[in-house]
Amino acid sequence: MKLGFSVRPMLLDSLKGYNRGMLTRDLLAGLIVGIVALPMAIAFAIASGVSPEVGLITAVIGGFVVSALGGSSVQIGGPTGAFIVIVLGIITEYGMSGLLVATLMAGILLVLMGLLRLGTLIKFIPYPIILGFTAGIAVTIFTTQINDLFGLGLTSLPKEFVPKWGVLLSSLGQTHWLTLSVGLGSIVIIQLTPRLTKVIPGSLVAIVVMTILGYVLKTYCGITELVTIGDRYQISTSLPPLVAPELSWELVERLISPAFTIALLGAIESLLSASVADGVIGERHRSNTELVAQGVANIIVPFVGGIPVTGAIARTMTNINNGGRSPIAGMTHAVVLLVTFLFLMPLMAYIPMAVLAGVLVVISYNMSGWRSVRASLRGPKSDVAVLVVTFLLTVIFDLTIAIELGLLLAMLLFMQRMVESTRILVSRGELELHAAGDDGHQGQSERLTLPEGVEVYEIEGPFFFGIANRFEEVTSVTQAAPPVRILRMRSVPFMDSTAVRNLGILVATSQRSGTRLILSGVNERVHSTLRATGLADLIGDTYICPDIHRALEVASVYIVEGKKG
Repeated sequence: MKLGFSVRPMLLDSLKGYNRGMLTRDLLAGLIVGIVALPMAIAFAIASGVSPEVGLITAVIGGFVVSALGGSSVQIGGPTGAFIVIVLGIITEYGMSGLLVATLMAGILLVLMGLLRLGTLIKFIPYPIILGFTAGIAVTIFTTQINDLFGLGLTSLPKEFVPKWGVLLSSLGQTHWLTLSVGLGSIVIIQLTPRLTKVIPGSLVAIVVMTILGYVLKTYCGITELVTIGDRYQISTSLPPLVAPELSWELVERLISPAFTIALLGAIESLLSASVADGVIGERHRSNTELVAQGVANIIVPFVGGIPVTGAIARTMTNINNGGRSPIAGMTHAVVLLVTFLFLMPLMAYIPMAVLAGVLVVISYNMSGWRSVRASLRGPKSDVAVLVVTFLLTVIFDLTIAIELGLLLAMLLFMQRMVESTRILVSRGELELHAAGDDGHQGQSERLTLPEGVEVYEIEGPFFFGIANRFEEVTSVTQAAPPVRILRMRSVPFMDSTAVRNLGILVATSQRSGTRLILSGVNERVHSTLRATGLADLIGDTYICPDIHRALEVASVYIVEGKKG
């Protein structure tokens, strides 16, 4: 394994031919992305159940590491909305120490994924699963913001989705109208800002405007009911001390499932973001290098009390749209956030919680992908089933269960499709050869007369465990065993262990009943499997033929010799 090649950071190649003009564009893009990332880092942190500075320091360290070591020139890393649900759940059940351990374990898993070159495999996770849990996360995030958006003042809510909504709906009579106005006003500002400027993010405008309004109302109008970040959290401007995650074998065993979910979700989101970026800038990212960088970032952030890190699509696109073309832009964005953390953190205490709720409501709406969901609901029923099940599991239970069962359902449906698309044809008396022969007879169509006592079975598709039992059933329905049974395998790309076992049983039963089994059109990969398992020796090289014509010649000779005997 050439690890030096497979995990080579894109930064090393981006610096070749780097000039002052490129540096200027990257610095400007990094500055703008840092401004965009600021409200998101704060909002995601608070929604995840941690303090604002945790979100910022995660964005600083995670963003810098992902850009410096990553496999994409423009990827921006940091905390994202996708992790809110799982982070909140881990903190609720295992506390902050449990989250640090889970994040560390997820980082190790991501590094292993990259070193084992699993980056390309992550891309094959079915789209309905991604769409289902993304929409489910969006609904869950929206649900968590209702309390702050309406100013209900609820201090404890049920963990379960349906009971939580029951409490929220029954408490709407306690709505604090000023808080709701601030929240809705923030949403309006976020939506209208892009019509006036594309440079300054609407979320930042909303935070600045509503924070000034809240400060004026509190200071000069005596209105103190508007809850701010400072009312909920102790704001610190000092760099966080290093912490050592409290590792124990019992805790590791309990957190392996959440850690796997963090790793898988981080891998999917970061590689999806990098793929989207590739399409815009015409680059090809290094997926395995990207996974290693994400892993290293998630290994480091727990030691400063941080939360999970992954690639962020919105911030990555902001980077691209503002001219960023090298990892220098992402590293600059991290420095901008660090400066903000060191010198502007006290001002964060005045931000109303309703503003952050408004920001997250907009993020959840954009994240839901409802147009894609609506289009997918018109697709194949199996895809719809995967999407709906994943969505409901994400909302009603949790993301870990949703991903695990969603993947299981997708695999089962895929196997069902494979079985349905694989045909087993039985021919007696005559055999029609279609255009795609197994020995170079392409473009010809002919009808062959089969010798008496010869049956031809053809498998069209992979010979794996899903089809092996069907084939066994088909061969067993023959009332009297024929003298010769030809198995055409011209369309069989591979065989798994179940197929090998069932074919071995067929060989044994054929020998006991006096039937000669002949294989036709066996490709080299399948032939290697037969040799490795000893089936080739059991069948005999004479009876493993390159094409149907040779198989019929061998069958005719066998029948004639049998009659002479």
